[in-house]
Amino acid sequence: MSVEAVVDEHTEVSVRARLVFAAARLMVRPLLTYWPLTSWAIRPLCLLEAAAGLLPAPCGVQVERVNFGGFVGEWVRPAPTEAPGEPGVVLYFHGGAFVTCGVATHRYGVAMIAQACGLPVLSVAYRQLPTVRLSGSVEDCLSVYRSLLTEGFDPARIVLAGDSAGGYLAFATALAALAEDLPAPAGIVALSPWLDFDSTTKLAHPNAARDAYAPVVRLPELARLLGAELAEGVPDPSPVNQDLTGLPPVLLVASESEVLRCDAELMADRLADADVPVTLQVWAGQVHAFPVLAGLLPEAMAALIEAGAFVQQVTSAAAAALDDTDRLDDTDWLDDTDRLDDTA
Repeated sequence: MSVEAVVDEHTEVSVRARLVFAAARLMVRPLLTYWPLTSWAIRPLCLLEAAAGLLPAPCGVQVERVNFGGFVGEWVRPAPTEAPGEPGVVLYFHGGAFVTCGVATHRYGVAMIAQACGLPVLSVAYRQLPTVRLSGSVEDCLSVYRSLLTEGFDPARIVLAGDSAGGYLAFATALAALAEDLPAPAGIVALSPWLDFDSTTKLAHPNAARDAYAPVVRLPELARLLGAELAEGVPDPSPVNQDLTGLPPVLLVASESEVLRCDAELMADRLADADVPVTLQVWAGQVHAFPVLAGLLPEAMAALIEAGAFVQQVTSAAAAALDDTDRLDDTDWLDDTDRLDDTA
């Protein structure tokens, strides 16, 4: 018997959100619709990450650079920093359509997650196009998850999170970990995730015209560049079409008018069919991946606070389960002692 997906609708829209939506529709959507998807055109997009790196560090957190060999990451810890043996961690994968953005562009959103859940966040600047295709990005993210396990982090206190392309990577990393018989994380948070590389449904959906800036007509071309197009004899890389059994609780967040709402709704249904607890939040009047705009939109702050509460919930549940196991073990030992005494 399958569980039932919880759908939470947020209908209030702030004036700031309306202005951001209009600006994205007017300026960003035309740019993304016509920007060439070629190696030479993709490379200048790294300037966005470079520009974001010039911004001052967020208040209330401490940032530490990490080198993974071939790519980098950042520890973003809420102040005061946690002591060694931290009780949990959020492993965050940024969005950017696998062609742009990085730890700097998402630093403020990551800082808000760290403050909201009270745990350190490890933000990963995985390799992207044109350096590697989709499989290379997934391997980078999986390697960081492996490294956390090797360093002694309890998987029951690790939450995978990401927005857009990073939402895909959160699911892909968890599924790849299960395929390698690695333990599952405590939870997954996916913000406007791209989870289905078959764009047929999205192209026919009314949101294809309503989305503030993400042009669905470019998705098939991008999937081809990533090596994610459907082909005979090649495994489907879309998480919605995988065996989702064994995944941890999931929080999905989507804008009511974005085209990737299709993917979030489909994933919510399939997770429920696989007996995976799932909550889908649908926010009216927002742009794609709006939680990244923490500090600009009140809805972004609210969504990340709720994501932080979800992280606290799933990691605390894991801690409680471990405590219960310890208590059961203690009781079993006492029972055995009593039996030995009776025998004597």
